[in-house]
Amino acid sequence: MPTGKVKWYEPSKGFGFLVTDEGQEVYLNASALPAGVTELRAGTRLEFGIAEGRKGAQALSVRLLDEIPSVSRAKRKPAEDTAVLIEDLIKVLDSVSNGLRYGRYPEKAHGAKIAAVLRAVADDLDA
Repeated sequence: MPTGKVKWYEPSKGFGFLVTDEGQEVYLNASALPAGVTELRAGTRLEFGIAEGRKGAQALSVRLLDEIPSVSRAKRKPAEDTAVLIEDLIKVLDSVSNGLRYGRYPEKAHGAKIAAVLRAVADDLDA
């Protein structure tokens, strides 16, 4: 089976183009994608069959060879910066827990800010 890379793919339109390792452009329809795959990023390596369609070469039975690159993973902060952020977050949570021991919840605005920071750190770690 030929292999190649995604040149571009537009999920809203349901099609895109691949480039084989030999340089041939191949049309890719969403119906040729594996079950559960709805979008592809440029540069993703694929294995596929090729059939001649009305307008040229068309990909069939596409199989992903690479994991789809994660945009959030590529954009996350360096680990050293995240470590400093988590250390500061621990200090803030410690002060909140001291208040909770005495039956005091943080003010609503302060609690919302802490929750937003916790969600952001969790999203960064989960990426």
